[in-house]
Amino acid sequence: QVQLVESGGGLVQPGGSLRLSCAASGSIFNAMGWYRQAPGKQRELVAVIFSGGFTRYTDSVKGRFTISRDNAKNTINLQMNSLKPEDTAVYYCNGGGGGVRNGVVNYSPTYWGQGTQVTVSS
Repeated sequence: QVQLVESGGGLVQPGGSLRLSCAASGSIFNAMGWYRQAPGKQRELVAVIFSGGFTRYTDSVKGRFTISRDNAKNTINLQMNSLKPEDTAVYYCNGGGGGVRNGVVNYSPTYWGQGTQVTVSS
């Protein structure tokens, strides 16, 4: 049985930091990432990391968020710094396949965690 379990969400003030973690079991994924969904908005890919270490971020989080991966432990983390109110969303860990060709990232998540709430507010 494949499971993805997130942890680390919560309430933080603007400018603060949070670290999300995701532990995968039952499968080893070529690619793992984080999506988020804010109220009334579509789910969007925040960051993805491939087994070789290649990473890609959505423009709005570049320079503020860092995704990392521990292949031995089958876990990924998302370090979020300089958080803004617009980062408020439910964050979902996911795993799947994909790759990069000619600079174009192709990521197809197949398994999802239950989500963890991140709220940025004063």
